Order: sequence, then C-alpha cells, then structure tokens
Amino acid sequence: MSIFLSSRVVKFLLGGGFAAGLNLALIFLLVDKFGFDSATLRNLANILSMEMSLVASFFIYRVWVWPGGSWQLKSLFLKQLPLYHLSAGLALLLRTLLIFPILDWWGINYLINTLIGVLVSASINYVLSDSLVFKKTETAPSDKEEVYPPEGLGPVVEESYTFTNTQNGGYGYGLLSLVIPAYNEEGCIVPTVTAITEMMAAENINCEVLVVNDNSRDRTEELLKELIKTNSNVRYINNYYPNGFGFAVRCGLENFQGDAVAIVMADSSDSPEDIVRYYYKLQEGYDCVLGSRFIKGGKVFDYPAHKLLVNRLANLFIQIVFGLGFNDVTNAFKIYRKEVIEGIMPLISHHFNLTVEVPLKAIVRGYSYTTIPITWRNRQTGVSKLKIKEMGSRYLFIVLYIWLEKYLSRGDYHRSNRKQRAKVNG
Repeated sequence: MSIFLSSRVVKFLLGGGFAAGLNLALIFLLVDKFGFDSATLRNLANILSMEMSLVASFFIYRVWVWPGGSWQLKSLFLKQLPLYHLSAGLALLLRTLLIFPILDWWGINYLINTLIGVLVSASINYVLSDSLVFKKTETAPSDKEEVYPPEGLGPVVEESYTFTNTQNGGYGYGLLSLVIPAYNEEGCIVPTVTAITEMMAAENINCEVLVVNDNSRDRTEELLKELIKTNSNVRYINNYYPNGFGFAVRCGLENFQGDAVAIVMADSSDSPEDIVRYYYKLQEGYDCVLGSRFIKGGKVFDYPAHKLLVNRLANLFIQIVFGLGFNDVTNAFKIYRKEVIEGIMPLISHHFNLTVEVPLKAIVRGYSYTTIPITWRNRQTGVSKLKIKEMGSRYLFIVLYIWLEKYLSRGDYHRSNRKQRAKVNG
C-alpha cells in the first residue's frame, strides 16, 4: 500500500481530487447559496471556483507531489505559479469555453458538468506540470546531502572553525550537551535519560545530559537527584525563570558546557539514534543540523491527526514567508554549535514558540545548516504540555519578529556583518 501511495501519479490524482472537491464546494456555494443561477453567472461561478481550486492544487503539488523546489517568494509567485497557470491554461480554457457551456446547454447538472471537466483536464495538467513547472524550473533534488544556502540577508563569509580537525576530514569537539526541559515528567524522565546516556556510551561520545526541572510538582526532581548519583554524565538544574517550555530551554542554553548542544524532549519522543546521527553530521562542518520528520526517511508514530494538520499548515506558512526548503521548523529536536547559540542571543520566547525562534534566527543570521530525516514517537506516558489554542498567536509573533529582522534590520545581526565589525574594531 505504501508503494502505491508513493506513486507520483497517485499523489497527483489524490491532490487533484481534493482540489476538485474544493471546486465543487465553491461552485455549489456560488450557485445555490449566492444566487449565480443564470447561464452567464453559472459560468462566472465556474471560473471563480476553478481559479481558487487551481491555486490550492498548486500548493498541494508543490508540497506533496513535486517537493524540493524553491520557496523563495519571488520564484514562487513570479515564476512557478504563473507557469503553473500556463500549464493548466489549456485545460482551463477547454473547460470554460467548450466543455462547461456545451454540457450546460444540454441541461447537464452543473456539478456533474464540473466533474467531467476536471477529469478531462487532469491528464493535460499532469503532463504539462511535470515537464514544465515542477521539474525544468527547479533543480532536481540530489541524493547527496548538501548544505542548504542560508536564507539570511547576504552571503555567508567564510570563517575558520574553532573545532579540532579530525582524521576523517570533519570537525571534532570535546563535549556534546543535551538540554532536556522537564515539567512533571516522573513517568518518563529516567528511561529517557538512561536510553540516551547508554547510546552515547556505546558510541563513545563524550556528553553531558543537562535536565532543566521546570518547577515540577511531581517526583521529577526527586528522581533526578537519584539519577545523578549513579550517572556522572547527568546533571540537573532548577529553572530560575517563570514556568514555561521556552524559559526552561533558555535556562538550559545558558548553562550547558559543551561545544555543541541538542535540545531533546523529556518524553522519549526523540530517538537516541538520531542524536548520534546529528553528532556525526555536525562534525562535517555545519553550524546546525536540522532534523525533519517529513522528508524521505523521516517517520512519525501516533501523531494526533489534528495536531499533524496544524503542524503542516504552520510549517508551510513559515516556508512561504521565509522562502525555505526546510519543512519542519516547529520541532525542537535540533543540534547547534555553541557559536550558533551565542550568535542568536538574546532569546525572547517564553513558551513552545522557542522551537521556531532558535532555528529561524540561526538561518536568518547566516549560519550554515543541513537537514537529515529523523523519527518522532508520541509520548507513551504523561500529558503533552503543548496547547494549540494558546500558542497560535505566540508562534505568529515570533515568525513576524524574525521576518522583520530579516528584511528590515539591514543585516545588523547577520554573522558576516558581525565579523566585519569585529575586524574593524580589532
């Protein structure tokens, strides 16, 4: 079944089916609810509903059927979308000027009429989209991992790394820190930390696990006190800020001791194996490694459907606004060199919107990054602390705040400008 659903043609048809459903719903509203009941008005309703469903289908195809293209606003709205209109133009003209009027004149119900037009034009749309819009206008993704160009305010100026050059040509460092915020996690904090430290020991990775107890009201702190007695790689501190996920992570990022740091969730949703992959990928010289659950090789298990939908829509919005190729900004589980954390300070998020602030600031300020697929599993114990209703406006605030920095700060916070100023002052 997975092989069948992975077929581009099947995805195209499913995406087109959704757009067709939207088309039908819109024309129904216009004809039956808003009184578009003459031949001219029915055709106008057909044109309006087609245009809106066409735009919807473009974004469905760009995200799901032909992923990997540019999300730069200029490319998106001045090149890709017009080309998509052009590729669909023949089919649209066929439906508007020939199929719909003739079938309407024959007395065919407008819903059936619209559905026939969709089916006739689908094959034309696929062939032209595949050859004109989504392949030839964008470079095909390579199987080889590459650095994504930073979407900052200018080219990154080459810097000499402070890491020690290792024999395999990468960049080594002495200590890896893992910051784990924990609020009322008595059911999972011990197995989470134990699984991580055992994996790091098996890979001979020198690490510290820094748990930030976010003023828990259960036995979390008591368990941590016992844990540090038996595991020298673990330490904990109590969050000295007010309660909140963002505050707890900020506390951890102000107190970790490693040369690189990963933010890891306390509920075992993040895979220890992925931490190892982060570690070795970072040694290739990247400033950040940003995992994605939604690229080839990425996996999610037991993701609540409503949260998954909100997640995909939020990340699509961020991709469009910033012109990103990266599609999983909102996930906290990522790894950064110490210099990146220092370079994105101060952090201002109090809550889960910190998961957006950290990677977006790193990208906008010009740090290099790459993406690898990661695995995510829904928590098996405890209660999720993320409340979607409470976080919507906070996420939007952070996105707009960093967007303003990107386009209006004139590069004041970009790493290249900081380096140039340092040279002048020196």
